[in-house]
Amino acid sequence: MTVHRKIQPYIDAWTHSIESINELVSTLPEGEWNRPTECPYWSVRDVVSHVIGFECEILGDPRPIHSLPSDLRHITSDRARYTEVPVDIRRHHTAPEMTSELEYTIIRRSRQLRNESREPDADVRAIGGGETTLEELLWSRVFDVWVHEQDLRRALDKPGNLASAAAVLSREFVLRALPKVVAHDAGAKPGSAVVFDVHGPLEFMRTVRVSPEGRGTIDSAVSLGPAVTFVADWETFLRLLTGRVKAAAVPEGRLKIEGDEELAQAILANLAVTE
Repeated sequence: MTVHRKIQPYIDAWTHSIESINELVSTLPEGEWNRPTECPYWSVRDVVSHVIGFECEILGDPRPIHSLPSDLRHITSDRARYTEVPVDIRRHHTAPEMTSELEYTIIRRSRQLRNESREPDADVRAIGGGETTLEELLWSRVFDVWVHEQDLRRALDKPGNLASAAAVLSREFVLRALPKVVAHDAGAKPGSAVVFDVHGPLEFMRTVRVSPEGRGTIDSAVSLGPAVTFVADWETFLRLLTGRVKAAAVPEGRLKIEGDEELAQAILANLAVTE
């Protein structure tokens, strides 16, 4: 059997993005690995370590046995603790150690993916435990790797791939959270609509509509008289959705708000949808 045609786009997008990360860091001087990123509390080394760690988990490698230092302020949950272990264990690795492990991990995962014969809806182990489907796991890996590719690009001042195949899949992955943000978290009134008008390398418009029962849905149809309209460039919108920047810190002109100011602020307060 060969790879199912439905999951091949995820594999292709993941491959392009993780190889882009490899290209970004392959010749990076030792000192640059400590450069901070917008991913809270993580350096360039930490971001790459995270990517390596999660791909190794999918490969079935044993979980590292490691005790975290007690002074890591950002470790406030079991999930954060779980995520931090493969990062902290590599904090003293040298640049050659990091690049060698990244390259080897890409080779191993690429081989595993080439031999993938399961159906998209096959049950698989999720990262951190529990079950998910193969398609959802691969989709989440595209999103995670691409978002961290962008973290690295901003940290190293090497922009790119904002409209890649991984960017498109990542957009659809994260937009699924918006109905809950608007209808449940921000408490938009039944019958109202909120528009997100995004321009730049990846241009799109999405409308979140709140049903009479208070349930949110999202579509690409134009809304007449929305309660709130957000206008932002794609990179700013991404940074807001992933918690890389607060709305108050967005440079002037990169985020415009029209409509109900109170609802807009409630949405912005809940817009960071990734951990």
